[in-house]
Amino acid sequence: MSHQKRLRDYGVKIGSLTTGSKNAITDVEGVTVGHITLSNQRMQTGVTAIIPHQGNLFKEKLLASSHVINGFGKTTGTIQMEELGTLETPIILTNTLNVGTASDALIEYMLEDNPEIGDTTGTVNPVVGECNDMLLNDVRAKYVEKEHIFKALQNASLDVEEGTVGAGTGMLCYSLKGGIGTASRMMKLEHGEYTMGVLVLSNFGILSDLKINGKAVGQELKEAIVQSYEEKDKGSIMMIVATDLPVSERQLNRILKRTVTGLSRTGSIITTGSGEVAIGFSTASKIPHEKPDHCLTSTTIHEDDIDLAFRAIGEATEEAVLNSLITADHVIGRDGNERPALKDLLKQHNISLT
Repeated sequence: MSHQKRLRDYGVKIGSLTTGSKNAITDVEGVTVGHITLSNQRMQTGVTAIIPHQGNLFKEKLLASSHVINGFGKTTGTIQMEELGTLETPIILTNTLNVGTASDALIEYMLEDNPEIGDTTGTVNPVVGECNDMLLNDVRAKYVEKEHIFKALQNASLDVEEGTVGAGTGMLCYSLKGGIGTASRMMKLEHGEYTMGVLVLSNFGILSDLKINGKAVGQELKEAIVQSYEEKDKGSIMMIVATDLPVSERQLNRILKRTVTGLSRTGSIITTGSGEVAIGFSTASKIPHEKPDHCLTSTTIHEDDIDLAFRAIGEATEEAVLNSLITADHVIGRDGNERPALKDLLKQHNISLT
């Protein structure tokens, strides 16, 4: 991450809470992220894998939840997640027409380490999210193959590359080049210090709506550039939330709902053609797959503590979206379609973010 110039390197500080050491989702202990980038002319797509902890996720599940702000999306696994409140696989992000491939690969990945699945115990619930990269990528070609999902999982590490990488390779954001972004916030409470991490796959918005720390940068750019990149907002955003805060599934769901505050501060109005989906998990406790001979116990924060988590998730979501923009590179893809990079336009038109 150190080689990329991120939002704070431009002098922009979002919110009042401090960040984790990496200002990334991987500041939550145990979380790793891997990418596979597929970029060659008409092929502008890829895979991003989020591994929630380093043990056996099927045998040691995590408390999890999801929240749909606008449901124009094709995720898998969220129905069971909402019913049972648990996550038992890594989370895969890719493009819309490769959700099936990613789901198949994730199932194979889980079967390899868990021979009991579908034999002596139930099946497995793969979690996959998507955005549509069809402007820059030939989405009909379905370039993503199972081996790419396996490699993204194998590549997972603490260092998160952002921008035009992995699942974000062909994505747009506010009519410019978007993609992968991440951020984190620390939460100090009387009983301990906790971390909130967010990773986004950004693919939404129109240029004139873009705001950076309250400044109408999108409108300023729209007036400055000759070529118009204004498009109808038909994209999406996937927001993956990780925390070590001890919460119930209900509390986690309430926290996920507040991703909309950060999203809106970047300028989004949550249009009808854009899918906004949040998927989150807590690493504070692990839930065994096999039923023990005693009752399970868990620790949760008091409801009076939750406002700090609401603030943390809003700030981290806002900064993650802006990091996805500022780190992205200019791409020319399918049929010569292109989208410029925010960082290039700022320099070209001498526009400051502060």
